[in-house]
Amino acid sequence: MPIRPENRDRYPANWREISLRIRTIRAAGRCECRGECGDNHNGRCTAENGQAHPVTGSTVVLTTAHRDHIPEHVDDVNLFAACQRCHLRYDAAHHRATAAATRRRAIEDAGQLALAEP
Repeated sequence: MPIRPENRDRYPANWREISLRIRTIRAAGRCECRGECGDNHNGRCTAENGQAHPVTGSTVVLTTAHRDHIPEHVDDVNLFAACQRCHLRYDAAHHRATAAATRRRAIEDAGQLALAEP
């Protein structure tokens, strides 16, 4: 998953190396999801980097997911290699909460602007 510009500073300088190690060495190029995404994989997801995804048919691009959604927390136990499908499904609730908070801030900011106008 691409890192949003506003979060880039939250990742360690060696994030690329950490992510590459998780995806290629530990995971051996295969999604490590065992159902954390809410899908029953009957064990480990079979999606492999660069291959057609077993469910969607799209080419798999393996990513590195944070179990706790905290970019600064890069301990191996907090990270897992995930295909796009598993990563997006795993992060779905977090994305909904983040989007809701962003909408609330925009509404509050708009209200502040309306109060400040003569």
